[in-house]
Amino acid sequence: MLGAAFASFIAMAVPGAPVSVAAFAMVGMGAMVGGGTGAAMTSVAMIFEMTRDYDIVLPMIIAVAFSLGARRLLCPESIYTLKLVRRGHPIPNALRANMFLVQNAAQVMETDVLVLDGRVPFRDLMAHLEGPAFRHIVVTRQQEIYGVLRINTGLRRAVSQSGSDIELGTLAQRNFIVVQEKDVAFGVISRLWKQHAVMAVVLGQRDGSAPVRVLGVIAKEHIADAVAGSIRIFPG
Repeated sequence: MLGAAFASFIAMAVPGAPVSVAAFAMVGMGAMVGGGTGAAMTSVAMIFEMTRDYDIVLPMIIAVAFSLGARRLLCPESIYTLKLVRRGHPIPNALRANMFLVQNAAQVMETDVLVLDGRVPFRDLMAHLEGPAFRHIVVTRQQEIYGVLRINTGLRRAVSQSGSDIELGTLAQRNFIVVQEKDVAFGVISRLWKQHAVMAVVLGQRDGSAPVRVLGVIAKEHIADAVAGSIRIFPG
């Protein structure tokens, strides 16, 4: 309808112009299909198979290219993925079918995390820390995230041999990123790699001037667990 209307407008504006309303209607149909679905080549081939008209191929390619470009500027999702994104299930654009990539940060993160002020001495932490030998700590200063800390056996041993009370702020690593709980795992992994970060801190929704709410962290071992968990989708 848009293609036919455009051809009719040209015919009225320029009498005698060599335009075909039927051909413009077919081009408009292909442009709508290509832009809406993101399947550019499929729409061109489909319209050609319907018309068997070679003269329509070049205008079709141009129209589909402009339609697809305009749709991506206005909305990055196609009609196939838009409803899923609205429901909180975004689909990565990478050319692979890794199911764990469609999970969000809240599904991948580790929630066994301590949020402590940077002025807390490491010795005081070790005196009250129980459970596994490996823990993740988010270090804050003035209620803002300052750094992250991964406690392992090596760090325990190194600090225990030190004669001074080292604060958590001194030991904290600053190469971390901050993500939201609904961020897609694919995007979190990309940011970790691009920024050479050791950990991603997952935050919940913040209300005004309220302190940051840390929900968990994502490190390399958590991504590996998510990959291993996705294998269960395709049992061998």
